[in-house]
Amino acid sequence: MKKLFLFVMFIPLMGMAQKNVLNATRVFPKIDKALEFEKALMAHAKKYHKGDWTWRVYEIQSGPDFGGYHITEGPTSWEALDSRGNLGVEHNNDWNKEVAIYLTDRGSSFYFDYNDSLSTVKLSDWADKILINHMYAKPGMIGNVTELASKLKKVWVEGSESVAVYQANSSGAPQIITATRLKNGLKELAPGYKKPLPERYNAIYGAGSWDRFLEDYAKCVESRWSEIITYRADLSSK
Repeated sequence: MKKLFLFVMFIPLMGMAQKNVLNATRVFPKIDKALEFEKALMAHAKKYHKGDWTWRVYEIQSGPDFGGYHITEGPTSWEALDSRGNLGVEHNNDWNKEVAIYLTDRGSSFYFDYNDSLSTVKLSDWADKILINHMYAKPGMIGNVTELASKLKKVWVEGSESVAVYQANSSGAPQIITATRLKNGLKELAPGYKKPLPERYNAIYGAGSWDRFLEDYAKCVESRWSEIITYRADLSSK
């Protein structure tokens, strides 16, 4: 009984240490300096970003951020971020003097919490090609958008789709992000590769359910957009 009590007492501490936080930074090199930027970024990632601070670098292939680079760091925990501190003069000088000199002023950085209960794939089960959907909730509707994602999970499971679901944390407008990891490549997006989503949704929830889903979607989602990103192993941490 005493051992059980101690185990229960440690459950909150175990939860605190979960590594389910990703930081995603987007940078945009100057058009005529892309090759120099890639060389500098590769050297920086391999030298300074290991362990909890590992970098996975992607090229953004479509959407409004086309031409940019998507850098994910982690996964880590909020507790680890608390104790990380300043990255040091050497690191900062390398970034500012060797990498940032090739960048435009455009850029962004976000923190995302991975949601295991909504996802159909483990956080660390990566893929080289990813389809990302950004869904921005109307004010007070983030819970409703989360519920919509929970309904889609059954469809993803039925279709053997590898989907990781995240929620932005203290990073701009509230949003739910679904990242479909295309294990078999871009051919998964081709018509006929799988049945259309409305058909699969109706098969699970009943005739007319997709129309009701769209009605709910219109009520709680302010806007959405999608993009394709491709992994660059050569630029990522080793």
